[in-house]
Amino acid sequence: MLYRMRRLRQSENLRQLRREVRLNIEDFVYPLFVVPGKNIKREIPSLKDQFHHSIDMLIYEIESISNLGIKYIMLFGIPESKDDIGSGSFIEDGIVQRAVKKIKEINPEIVVITDVCMCEYTSHGHCGILNQNGLIDNDKTISYLSKIALSHAESGADIVCPSDMSDNRVYHIRKTLDANGYINVPIMAHSTKFASGFYEPFRDACDSAPSHGDRKNYQMDFHNSREAIIEGEHDLIEGADILIVKPALAYLDIVKSYRDNFNLPIATYNVSGEYQMLVKAVENNILSENIYYETLIAMKRAGADIIITYFSKYAAEKIKSKIW
Repeated sequence: MLYRMRRLRQSENLRQLRREVRLNIEDFVYPLFVVPGKNIKREIPSLKDQFHHSIDMLIYEIESISNLGIKYIMLFGIPESKDDIGSGSFIEDGIVQRAVKKIKEINPEIVVITDVCMCEYTSHGHCGILNQNGLIDNDKTISYLSKIALSHAESGADIVCPSDMSDNRVYHIRKTLDANGYINVPIMAHSTKFASGFYEPFRDACDSAPSHGDRKNYQMDFHNSREAIIEGEHDLIEGADILIVKPALAYLDIVKSYRDNFNLPIATYNVSGEYQMLVKAVENNILSENIYYETLIAMKRAGADIIITYFSKYAAEKIKSKIW
């Protein structure tokens, strides 16, 4: 009781002194969406204050990011056309490949993390090559994912980030990168990516919704936590350098389990539905903007070293101005 009385009397400065976790600009990775065309900067309807950028307009966005002190971006591309094998994802002049080169021209110090997946590029919207039954052919898929990762590395990507959840893809990507001289390009693996309803705004942003069925046969069942640890162990053994838990808010127990079990950097992806849910709550005066800070702190407290979030620019502004 005496201890609690002392705690209630503490000034804000004393409370800050005793804080166990803090947010830093270096914690954040900012997702960036690149589209074909010119002179394009248009707001994504399902993601307030997030934009589609054509490659020629990236100079303004990269300057904005750099001025805020953000050092890390995750790049997503929307191709001009799609086909059954997602060929736009691995061709030399693909949208991501060209965007990486442009970003490195603008600011070589920006760390470019590229999404290695096929759902934006396939005509069927699934994250790999389909067999005759309309299901993912795992072995064929990982060969294509390796081609995508290699093409990104050849274009100058600093980190490749497979998000498909195919079995053994980390091993095959690592083997392919090493065989081609990219031994220093790390793999940031979506080790636990749950089959979640929180992805819907992103699928609209990337036009990546599956044309049939769903992704439950290759994304993780959100009922399972022990299985998540097994997935993380597999990626660790196969050569992953960073492990991602996705989504974030409803899965902070998994982030904590990863922190307790793995001696690697742990990332969490604060996904589109989580972002939009909070933004709408603030817009409608249900919650105050303080909820953004509280949410990001929860991810850090759970054990995330890296937070991939659409709040990155907002958070960087608050941290720079010493509001947070």
